[in-house]
Amino acid sequence: MNTAVNVNVVHESEAQRQHARVRIPTKLRYSGPNRETQEVRLDDLSAGGFSFHAKQPLVQGQVYKGRMMFVIDNLGLGMDIEFQVRSVEADGRTGCQFQNLEQQEISALRTLITSHLAGDVVSMGDVLGTLQRDNFTKSRKRGGNTGGMSGFARLRAVTFSLGVFVVGVAAFGFVAKSIYSAYFVSHATSGLVSVPGSAVTMPRDGTVSGLIAVGAAAPKGAPLASFSTSMLDVLKGHLDDTQLSPERVTELFGKQMTGTLTSPCDCVVAQQLVADGQYASKGDPVYQLVPRDAVANIEARFTYRQFDDVRPGSRVDFRVAGEDRVRQGEIVSSASLNSTDLSSDIRVQIKPDEPLSSQLAGRPVQVNADHGPSVNWLIDKATARGL
Repeated sequence: MNTAVNVNVVHESEAQRQHARVRIPTKLRYSGPNRETQEVRLDDLSAGGFSFHAKQPLVQGQVYKGRMMFVIDNLGLGMDIEFQVRSVEADGRTGCQFQNLEQQEISALRTLITSHLAGDVVSMGDVLGTLQRDNFTKSRKRGGNTGGMSGFARLRAVTFSLGVFVVGVAAFGFVAKSIYSAYFVSHATSGLVSVPGSAVTMPRDGTVSGLIAVGAAAPKGAPLASFSTSMLDVLKGHLDDTQLSPERVTELFGKQMTGTLTSPCDCVVAQQLVADGQYASKGDPVYQLVPRDAVANIEARFTYRQFDDVRPGSRVDFRVAGEDRVRQGEIVSSASLNSTDLSSDIRVQIKPDEPLSSQLAGRPVQVNADHGPSVNWLIDKATARGL
């Protein structure tokens, strides 16, 4: 038995065509070698390519652009294509292969060719339906297949996914915090550090000259400032009409009397309300004094809509202007700013958990009352069960 292999024998599956060719009335319009528009009729057509007799020879291996035109239901259907010349025969017959066809274009060609082979009549509705649906399925993933991605590509993909996840979590946290702040946190309309103190007023009209700096200690009886006033203002009410001649008035107006403002208590100067050299009327406050042992509190204003959230005993968070830390305190009293005006705000007094320096008197404060869900009851329950 001769077992020698005949190398000249070609297996049928290697020689058979990949796509069936059919003769469908089709025109092709393309740009020739000199960029002139050529229009020819196709000899045959398949899903992989076509052939026609060119009026002018084309360059083998060159890629051209054109437009295929079909007639379906007396309607024209155009398809823009790119094709490569694969063979050029002596009689002008040119064989071409499609290049860079889209999935919809491949589906339309298959529909036309299959219907022609089956003897069916193709309608424009069939072609449009084919173009609208997805005719290709994704390939199945095999086990251990990484899609041909390199290690750096996988690392980059994981990093990008992690970045998107972090941004999503941050966005969710921001939205959740905003919703919680809007529905479960009561914000004060205003607030400041309040320290009980006393004011030193101007005894007469005149100018003020300070003798002590703000924040300095002012023992009882210590001079705070000197003032000067006109002698005419001092004697006003003590002179009759006979003593108020123009010459006498001019003389008294030119004379000045000086005096001194003293501290009424063992205090610290919190504010100087009248600048040096400035004129002040009688009764105007010049200095704001704070006792040395005074305890600073917080005064804040809330609206009536927050009535249930600012009851005495409620806990609040506050931050003093100029500080980064958030402090805690407890509301000790609440009252209306004006008992005759029901539309006025509610004023509350807050006692801080930690003592505040009296030097912070007058600073603005941001106050928030949190009345949202709490897990304190769960902690208390667990502690009680442990005991």
